Amino acid sequence: MKQKINAEIETKLPDDTAVISVGNDSSSFTNLTSSLSEIRKLNGVIGYILRSNTSAIIDLTEQDKVIEYAILSSQIAESSSEIAKQFNLSDVESVLTEGKTVKVLCMNLSENRISVFMEKTATHDGVIKRILL
Repeated sequence: MKQKINAEIETKLPDDTAVISVGNDSSSFTNLTSSLSEIRKLNGVIGYILRSNTSAIIDLTEQDKVIEYAILSSQIAESSSEIAKQFNLSDVESVLTEGKTVKVLCMNLSENRISVFMEKTATHDGVIKRILL
């Protein structure tokens, strides 16, 4: 038996933010959306991906690289989880990965997964504090 899932894709015109939703958003997802919208305005922030079990929001400067950013953030999350298992660590709360010009902050907050993409020179400490507020 096949199940059908209805998905809605919306684009907020002012921000060009793509929203994919297949259910009701939790209040924590809504609050994170608001926080990340403000973080997105910070100097050096390239964009973010916010995912829950039922929704995803993608707001990136380089819209043509959405798939690459999504794959990168998923691979970082999977790799950090695997490394944590190998070292008998508890759940990974956040991971910062730096490349030549870009860095990615990946965080897990309950059922929500956040990836914030920044220029390498951007300060990630302020981003973490704003997300946790």
